[in-house]
Amino acid sequence: MRLMNTPQVSILKSVGLGCLLACLSAGALANDRDVAKRIHDRIAGVPPSESTLDQMEALVAGGNYVGAANIATQSPSFYNVTLKNLSVPWTNRDQTVFAPLNDYVATFIGMVRDDVPFNTALSADLTYTVSGVSPAASATSNAHYEAAENNAVNLFTQLTPTTQSSVLGIPTDATAGFITSRASSEAFFIDGTNRSMFRFTLMNHLCRDMEQVSDTSLPPDMIRQDVSRSPGGDSRIFLNNCIGCHSGMDPLSRSFAYYDFDNGSADAPGTMRLVYTPGTVQSKYFNNNTNFAPGFITPDDHWENRWRKGQNSLLGWSPSLPGSGTGAKTMGQELANSDAFAQCQVEKVFKAVCFRAPGNSADRNEVGRITNLFRTNGYRLKQVFAEVAASPVCRGE
Repeated sequence: MRLMNTPQVSILKSVGLGCLLACLSAGALANDRDVAKRIHDRIAGVPPSESTLDQMEALVAGGNYVGAANIATQSPSFYNVTLKNLSVPWTNRDQTVFAPLNDYVATFIGMVRDDVPFNTALSADLTYTVSGVSPAASATSNAHYEAAENNAVNLFTQLTPTTQSSVLGIPTDATAGFITSRASSEAFFIDGTNRSMFRFTLMNHLCRDMEQVSDTSLPPDMIRQDVSRSPGGDSRIFLNNCIGCHSGMDPLSRSFAYYDFDNGSADAPGTMRLVYTPGTVQSKYFNNNTNFAPGFITPDDHWENRWRKGQNSLLGWSPSLPGSGTGAKTMGQELANSDAFAQCQVEKVFKAVCFRAPGNSADRNEVGRITNLFRTNGYRLKQVFAEVAASPVCRGE
C-alpha cells in the first residue's frame, strides 16, 4: 500500500533524513578518531590519552595527518620502545632485539629526538648518556646503559648529548658516530679483520648485504693477502665470486686500519674498550698473509670508493665528496651522504610503522617521496616517522 504524502509522513521523512545525516556524520567523526588512534599506535606503540587523541582527531578531520603524527612523536613510548626496538638489532651480530641498551642505541634515540641531521650518524663526534644514572658512561663497560634500562628511566627526558671522544678517550678525528660507538666496536671490531664492521654498517644503514653489491668487474689490486686467489685450488671461484665483494670492500674497509677492540684472550683479560692506534696498522690486517703473499699489504688508513664506477654507482654517491679519504670519519660521510643511505632509513621506518616492507608501486612511490623530503629537510628522521605514519598507504582509513 502506498502512503499518501500527508504532513505527518513528510515530518517522518524529514526526521528519518536527519537521523541518517547524523549517523553519517557520527560515522565520519568515528573514522577520523580511528585513523588518529591508528597513527598514534603505530608510532608510539601504546594508546594515546583522551586529550591527545582529541587533538590528533581534530587535525585528521582537517586533513593534517602529518600534524597528527607529529603529536604522536612526542610520546615517551616512541623513544623508550619504538626507537629502542628498531635500533638494538643494529648493534649485535645476531641482529636480535634481545640485547641491552647501549651507547649506539642511546645515540640513535637522542639524534631522532633532537632532530640531529642523520647523515652525520656515521661520522659525528657525538654520543648520548643518561642523566642521573650511576655508574657514569665508560669506555670500558656498558654498565651505565644497563643500569638505565634496569631502572626503566625515561630516555625521552633523560638522554644528554656529549662528545664521543670525551667518553671513549679517542681523538675527535677518530670518531665516526655509530661506527666507533662502544657497542658497535665490541660487536664488529672484535677479532677478525675489521671487514665485519663494514659489512654490518652496509646492512644496517644502506640496506644491502655484500652479495647485493658484488661487482666482479673491478680490479683486485687492493684485495688483502688473506684472500686466496685459488680457493680449493680453483681460481674460478675467486674470479667469479670472491673478487666481487672484496674488490669494493677492501679499499673501503682500509679506513678502519687503526681500530681494534681489546677483549683480551683466554690468558689475559682485555681492557674491553675501543683501541685506536694512529699511524700504526692493526696486526689483524696481516692475518693469514701467506694465503696470497703478492696480495695488498695495508700501509695506512687511506680508503677509496671504487663503487662510484660501475653498477654500484646506482647507490647514488654524493658529487660533493671526493670519493676517497683517510680514516673512518670521512668514509662514514661517504656512505651517509649516498642516495642508498637516505632511502634505507625511510624503508626501515616504513617497515617499523606500517608493519610490512614496501611491496607495491604505491608503497615505492611514497618511499621515494619521503626520501626526497628527508634529504631536503635536514635529514630529520623524526619527521620521516610522521610522514610514513600519515601516508595513505600506511595510515588506513
